Amino acid sequence: MTLEINRKDFLRLAGLGGVVFAFSLGPWGRALAAAGQDFFFVQMTDSHWGFEGPPNPEARNTLKRAVAAVNALEQQPDFIMFTGDLTHAAEDDKERQRRMMEFKSIVADLKVKDVRFIPGENDAGLDNGEMYKSLFGAGSYSFDHKGLHFVALDNVSDPNGVLGDDQLQWLTADLARYDKAQPIVVFAHRPLFDLFPQWDWATRDGAKALTILTSYQNVTVFYGHIHQEHHQMTGKIAHHAAESLIFPFPPAGTRPKRLPVPWDAGHPFKDLGFTAAQTGGDGFKLVIRPIA
Repeated sequence: MTLEINRKDFLRLAGLGGVVFAFSLGPWGRALAAAGQDFFFVQMTDSHWGFEGPPNPEARNTLKRAVAAVNALEQQPDFIMFTGDLTHAAEDDKERQRRMMEFKSIVADLKVKDVRFIPGENDAGLDNGEMYKSLFGAGSYSFDHKGLHFVALDNVSDPNGVLGDDQLQWLTADLARYDKAQPIVVFAHRPLFDLFPQWDWATRDGAKALTILTSYQNVTVFYGHIHQEHHQMTGKIAHHAAESLIFPFPPAGTRPKRLPVPWDAGHPFKDLGFTAAQTGGDGFKLVIRPIA
């Protein structure tokens, strides 16, 4: 049975509010629909569990609210991906471990049990990702789901903010198994393109990854790190950033320093949310869902 989902249906089925953004990715989307294989996943990012401060006086509750918001969706996603900065960095190893364990305990309450993770620099930058890997597994990996190939990249464990030659070689070998028309979805914490390097909104060797990905016809990248919704094309590759779950940053370069947007007591949780990505037609439909 073919599952035809339009804008109105997607909002209703997912129980979502907000704006739909549609991005065309080629004929594979129509093939998915014809086979009745349409699905959606949720991207959550930058929860910074353990953060405390004026940018979010509700920091102890925000992640829990986000979990409750996803659990309240009328239709549950096929899987959930957290794209890094699960926790807020702590110099003390015991404190960093405590925050990671608390994070795991909170997200264990999600109804969807297929929950995947990649690290952010707050999780992995202090020890090259060793503690993160011991608790969450590898920072880079791939998997297939309903005809799509998903790739998770780690551009944070190296303190230089790079993917590194070994990971780039792995990416090349991983993708070499697929036809050039294969739809590829990439998850990363930092943007792979130079959004604003002055604020560390870039991956120093991201251009090498994009060169590898450019040879494929249908590629979409979902990332975090910048604490705001953002959409950009590099050639034919679409890049989408999700809102943070802790505090927003201002748009790139609009202020002298990269500082959190001040908390608005009149509009708490403003610009905090997650992304639902629905396949359908010939590409993804994206909905930005607020957590409150």
